[in-house]
Amino acid sequence: MTFLLRQLSRTAEGREIVRATKVERDTVTIGRGSNSDIVVPDLAVAPQHAVIARNSPRRIGITAETGFKVEIDGRATASGEIDVKRGGEIVVGDARIMVARDAEGTIVLTVTRTAADAEPDDERAFALAHVLPGKRPMAYVLIATVLAIFLAWPIWHFTRPADPQGSRIQADRSWTPGPLSAAHHGLEGNCKACHVQAFVAVRDTACASCHKQVHDHAPPGRLATARAPLGLGARILASWAKTFNKPDRGACVDCHREHEGAGPMPPTPQPFCADCHTALKDRLADTKIGNAGDFGTAHPQFRPLVATAPGPQPTLARAPIGPGLREANGLKFPHALHLDTRGGVAQMARTLKGQYGFGDAMACADCHKPTADGARFLPVDMERDCKMCHSLGFDRIGGMVRTLRHGDIAQMIGDLRAMYRTTGPNRPLELGGMARRRPGQYAQGQVYHAYFGAASMRPGSADAAIRQVFSQGGACYDCHVVTPPGTNGSIDWGVVPVRQPSRYLMHGWFDHAAHSTQTCASCHAAGESRDAADVLVPGIETCRSCHGGESSAAKVPSSCAMCHSYHQKQDAPWRSRRRLSPASTPEAALPGGGRAP
Repeated sequence: MTFLLRQLSRTAEGREIVRATKVERDTVTIGRGSNSDIVVPDLAVAPQHAVIARNSPRRIGITAETGFKVEIDGRATASGEIDVKRGGEIVVGDARIMVARDAEGTIVLTVTRTAADAEPDDERAFALAHVLPGKRPMAYVLIATVLAIFLAWPIWHFTRPADPQGSRIQADRSWTPGPLSAAHHGLEGNCKACHVQAFVAVRDTACASCHKQVHDHAPPGRLATARAPLGLGARILASWAKTFNKPDRGACVDCHREHEGAGPMPPTPQPFCADCHTALKDRLADTKIGNAGDFGTAHPQFRPLVATAPGPQPTLARAPIGPGLREANGLKFPHALHLDTRGGVAQMARTLKGQYGFGDAMACADCHKPTADGARFLPVDMERDCKMCHSLGFDRIGGMVRTLRHGDIAQMIGDLRAMYRTTGPNRPLELGGMARRRPGQYAQGQVYHAYFGAASMRPGSADAAIRQVFSQGGACYDCHVVTPPGTNGSIDWGVVPVRQPSRYLMHGWFDHAAHSTQTCASCHAAGESRDAADVLVPGIETCRSCHGGESSAAKVPSSCAMCHSYHQKQDAPWRSRRRLSPASTPEAALPGGGRAP
């Protein structure tokens, strides 16, 4: 059995549209549900509201779901019949269904919506169209209102003199995309401090008005050469930016983006640095800086700054970390001897544990004291860190112990000559002269005496005592590089100045405090070093065991900005660049303390 469903609708111009569908079944469903044959989108209609069934060739029955009714030929009922030869009408919600039969015997159900048959006056009965302007005038009014509030008023406010008392209403707040960072929070209500000219992007001169000491990363000419060339799309965007009065590449705002939150200013993303440094040597042939694009995959080996020749002004050069890297620091200090848990020093530490607070053996923290911020370590000091084991006491007068003046060679020699001016010291010869003793082995008066040999026990033997101090087994010889008289034109004994740099990696920043969960030995192989000249700075592979590139998922994501600063300060990491050797980079001596890329 076949039903023909005809859906009637009208366009805005009043043209009638008919959509016909055949249903090859004995029943047709009516309801709000999308699975109904006749869908009536009316909340008063149930999802499955009624069923039309063919009872005989001439009659159809209409049955509503329990609890609902339909209107059949003007009468509301739960069920009923219609003679298809005579025709009839079914109303469900706002849908009107006309029932008829065509010449072929097919039952035709024509569906229309009662709302479409309403008169124009009925449509406007509950509308506001007759009391409000039309859509087009309303659009013009709203456009004018937006322009007045968000364009004309801020421009007028910008051109007005600044209110010294501070304005309660700031019209240009509507243009602010977000709060300033914590560094610029004090400028929150002073837009003109950065936006000097209306409709002109922030210029470097506005930044430099406050940041007077900030300098370029490198000379502008070298920066321009180092940058990667722009692609087609980037060139098009750059031309548009220039058209709208934005600054050229290399401006402060390229990196320092404001109005992105009230917290710290976001760090520079890695692509900003990699744009130049990934293929830097291809564009700057004279640079000594290696290509670097990602710390985890494309970064050169560290090149610490080490002394190649000792002295008051040592000659310095940068060299890559590797086997045999050494520096002339004026010391003969063996780390391995002091850190050996089975050696004599460890046994001394156990002996002196109660007196000086040592553990079972010496540790790095016994001599290396961190700075107040924990980022670096203080230089090792003889009186503070070494004297507990290496005493320089040589005489006692009453209750006072006389000690050799550490670090003041002339004063030390003068003290020894004064002691031998008349009579030699009364010291037992059997104690072995000036030979150094292990800590805890004391001589007369429980003072570690710096004895000077049998010959020095006689009056007038000051020269012999001084010579013994600076000779093998003497108080100075085993730890310091000694220069005898006649060396470099000197007329007296001397000691090469000790170099204890607080940092070796001059173009990168490292903070020990951030690595407090690690042990010293996890990065520094001090327990294996038997020579003070060994440079114990870890190589890049040690750092890569924990750190990856900026997008690393398995390791600590580490961007360029984590270790490097674009605006390198005068005194960090290193202030004086006058003593660099030719082996060091020419960029390190740029005016203003900057460095070239």
